[in-house]
Amino acid sequence: MNLTSPHDFLEKIVSSLADKHLTINDLFIDHICYRLSSNARYDELKAHLTKVNELLVESKINGRNISVFKLKAPIKFRHWEIPLLELPAPKSGSHYSEGWEHIEVVTNESLESFMKKHSELDFDLKGFTKPLNREVRLKLGKYSVKFHEQSLEEVIEFEKGMKA
Repeated sequence: MNLTSPHDFLEKIVSSLADKHLTINDLFIDHICYRLSSNARYDELKAHLTKVNELLVESKINGRNISVFKLKAPIKFRHWEIPLLELPAPKSGSHYSEGWEHIEVVTNESLESFMKKHSELDFDLKGFTKPLNREVRLKLGKYSVKFHEQSLEEVIEFEKGMKA
């Protein structure tokens, strides 16, 4: 029931970013996303992960459930320790292969400044105008990296406080 090791996936991400002259060595990778192929697999893996890890939140986003877990043992890769795992159920009518899909990184500056520094890159700005924790995405073949100004854990805590 264990997830496949993310090591090769993370190596591909870091290597692809280096090919684009972008290093994230001094940035925080706050979470990693593991995509699932079916709702049944989502339910199975969520139940398994909940036994050992802390389920921070399960939210309905764009018509499907997404769970975020705080891992009991962070994923260790090079000098990083990635504390959170995002587990999205598949979107209705879409087919996904199971496996690692993206990482999300917290910038140490505004997104405007970050994009200006890397103006040669073609950032996807679809999430740039989100009211909470806006993002820019860089596609790397079948993978991607999303850049934020706040960590997902901070955003979840903020949202929980808003509901209280």
